[in-house]
Amino acid sequence: MQKIDKGFIVPSAALTIKRSQVKLYKDSDKIPEIGDVVYGTISRIGHHSSLENASGRIHMIHNGTKGIFVFGNRYAPDHYEGIIPDRMRHEVDLLARSGMIGIVKTKNAMIKDPTRVAIDGYVLDKDNNTVLNTCSFPMVKPKKPVKTFPRSRMILICGTSMNAGKTMAAVACCWALASMGHRVRASKVTGTASLKDILHMNDAGAVPYADFTFLGYPSTYLLSKDEVLTIFNQLDLKYANNRKNYWVVEFADGINQRETAMLLSSKEVRSRIHKLIFCASDAFGALGGLKILEERFSLVPDALSGVCSSSPLHVRELSKFSDVPVFNSADPDLSQLAKILLSYERRLSPSWQNAA
Repeated sequence: MQKIDKGFIVPSAALTIKRSQVKLYKDSDKIPEIGDVVYGTISRIGHHSSLENASGRIHMIHNGTKGIFVFGNRYAPDHYEGIIPDRMRHEVDLLARSGMIGIVKTKNAMIKDPTRVAIDGYVLDKDNNTVLNTCSFPMVKPKKPVKTFPRSRMILICGTSMNAGKTMAAVACCWALASMGHRVRASKVTGTASLKDILHMNDAGAVPYADFTFLGYPSTYLLSKDEVLTIFNQLDLKYANNRKNYWVVEFADGINQRETAMLLSSKEVRSRIHKLIFCASDAFGALGGLKILEERFSLVPDALSGVCSSSPLHVRELSKFSDVPVFNSADPDLSQLAKILLSYERRLSPSWQNAA
C-alpha cells in the first residue's frame, strides 16, 4: 500500500466518495467492477482536456495531472461507447469529463481519440483495506421503503437521442413550474455522470435535485432492468412523496436506447407519468419518435420540444402531420407551458394527418 499525496482531483463520477476517504492505493490484479475507484495520472491528452469535479467546477488537465477515477460503461453516439475492461490494465481511456474510465469500444469518427489515464492502483478503504466503490456510499436514502399514493406529479422528458434538447426542455419545465409558485424537484435517471444537466435544472428552480450518481453509479449503461428500475424507484421515493409537488425527470439518450427502453416498457414507470415531453433535433425525428412511442410503448406525448422547437420551419413541418403542441424550450412561453403542464388530462392517441 502507498499513501496518496494531496493535490489530486475528485471528479463528479466519484460524487459519493469524500476526499477524506482517499488515503491509500495499492496495485492489484482485481477484475474491475462498475464503481471501483482507482488512483491515476493523465498520461496523454486526447478528446477530453478537462475534468468536472464533485462540486461542478471544471478543471483544466495536463499530462501528469493526478486524480481518482471510476470504472464505468458509456453509451454516447456522439462520442464513445466504452466498457469496463475484463482485467486490470495499467492504462485506460477517459470516457467522460466526469472522470469515468474504461476501454473505448467504438467512437464517433468526428471525435478525437480519448485522453489516456495511467493507473497507479485501486484506492483502498483505510478501515478494512477493501477497494473503494462509489456504489457502497449512496447519498440518496429514502425514508419510506414503499410508495404511498397520490404522489408528486411526474413530468417525464425523453427524446430521440443524446443532444436532442432534453435537458433544455427539462429546464424550461422547472422554470415554468417554479415561476408559477410550485415546488419542483428534478432527477436524471439514466446516462453518464455529469453534474451539468441537473445543475441547470437547479438553476431553473428545482430544489432538491439528484441523479443516478447520487446513488453511486457513474453510469447506467449495461445495468440490468432491475438495477435501472431500482434507481428510478429510489429517486421517486426520495423526491416525489408530496402530492402537491412536481417531479421533473429526464431519461438520457433516445427511446430506442437500451436502458431508456427498459424504463418506458415498465408499467410502473408509465403509470407515474403526469405529462410526457418528447424532444427531437428535427421535425422528421420527432415524427418518427411519435410513431415508436405509440407502437412500442403505448405512449403519446403531451408536448414536443427540444432542438427542433427553436426553429419555426421545423415547427411548421410538424404541424402538417401532428397536432401535438410544440413549446420552444429555448424561449419558453409561461402561459403555454401552464396549459401543458398543469392540466390533468393526458393525450391518449396521436392525430396523424397526410401531408398537404
